[in-house]
Amino acid sequence: MSAPLATFRSEWAKLTTVRSTAWTLFAAFAVTVAFGTLVSALSNARYDDLSQQERHAFDAAGTSFTGGVLGQLAMIAFGVMVIGAEYSTGMIRNSLAAVPRRGVFYFGKLAVATGVALVVGLVTSFVTFFAGQAALGSHSTTLGAHNVLRATLGAGLYMALMAVISMGVATMLRSSMLSMGILMPFFFLVTQILSSVPGAKKVAHYLPDQAGTAMARVVRDSDVPYGPGGGLVIMLVWVAAAVLGGYLVLRNRDA
Repeated sequence: MSAPLATFRSEWAKLTTVRSTAWTLFAAFAVTVAFGTLVSALSNARYDDLSQQERHAFDAAGTSFTGGVLGQLAMIAFGVMVIGAEYSTGMIRNSLAAVPRRGVFYFGKLAVATGVALVVGLVTSFVTFFAGQAALGSHSTTLGAHNVLRATLGAGLYMALMAVISMGVATMLRSSMLSMGILMPFFFLVTQILSSVPGAKKVAHYLPDQAGTAMARVVRDSDVPYGPGGGLVIMLVWVAAAVLGGYLVLRNRDA
């Protein structure tokens, strides 16, 4: 059996035998669907109070995906745990002894976890969409409407990419607690604050969560200087930086 294939099987076994990772992914699904449906129901209730301009800018699909604000936190936790658990238990030494080629080990782990995160992200985005549209009632849209399918796929991809960024950061920091302590407050509080401060808003637009939000919208936000394609490019740049940083730390430092 080739080293990459053996690594994939080993990482799959690790991922599927740790109960906490499954619960974290379920939390990402449940929180995203629940919050998105709640926001959609509230939007439906107050739709008649919107101005004509607000109705014109109303994004039925994007409203469904607002739960991603909370769901991304569970995906961050998943990405951190995938990497950080091996460092916290000391299993990283055994893993690297079994797979001495660190690049094979690292990218094998990332590939398996990213595949799982992508499947969960896409399932979550489609369930969220249909639940949200049901809650929106007569103000809903359909999957076949212009750019709606693209936004739904973008919402699922965004969740998976947040997990990848978290894996890269956790590899650089080599600590679950430190990674969580930085990533959770940053994406739950800091970016939200920056995006509401006039002087910092231009910088905040280029942070991962803001770019990801653009990927999941059908109606473009006039304040954002790029569309869904630009959001994807920005997200991929952040992913590449995090993954490369993690690889360089893993390659150059002892376990």
